[in-house]
Amino acid sequence: MTQHKDTPSFLFENQAYELGYQVVVGLDEAGRGPLAGPVVACACYIIPDAKLEGVQDSKLLDPVKRRKLYEMLIEHPQVVYAIGVIDASGIDKTNILQASMQAMLLAVKNLKVQADYILVDGSYFPKTTLPGLALIRGDQRSLSIAAASIIAKEVRDDMMREYHKQWPTHGFDVHKGYATKEHITAVKAYGVTPIHRLSFEPIRSLIK
Repeated sequence: MTQHKDTPSFLFENQAYELGYQVVVGLDEAGRGPLAGPVVACACYIIPDAKLEGVQDSKLLDPVKRRKLYEMLIEHPQVVYAIGVIDASGIDKTNILQASMQAMLLAVKNLKVQADYILVDGSYFPKTTLPGLALIRGDQRSLSIAAASIIAKEVRDDMMREYHKQWPTHGFDVHKGYATKEHITAVKAYGVTPIHRLSFEPIRSLIK
């Protein structure tokens, strides 16, 4: 099988290690776009030389494969990860970009190892004294970011399935809070829930 040119590698991590950094951590988040639920970030430190087959940007994986990789990653002895969560009210207090950055910094803070260099998916870099890089399409280029993307996505999906138990009328287990037709119809029929982002359209207009 031909390897995709954007298959994640350890290139950026190794460049940082060659500069003398000791703990290079990949950061990614899940849940920027939904109308409901939190934004969830993952900080992932992969011990150099770890063998992690199949790890890829979570968006490029089918749900079954992604779940298997998630379970492999969270149990892997050479993977250290932590989660940061900003809920809907926290998102409404600032904006989704700032909330995403806050979630990433929380994830770094929650790590059991002390990061000294971070690789961040996207074009924005959180406000921190830590050095690092913001990598556009980082989840397709950096193994640490790709692993973080898988963990963040699965953790958030599990949270949305739990929310479904509280509000079964809204279908959070299916659409995970995204703006599907079914989701909008449910909000119109049953109203908003405490996990809806009131600053997001069309939710903002529906509550006027």
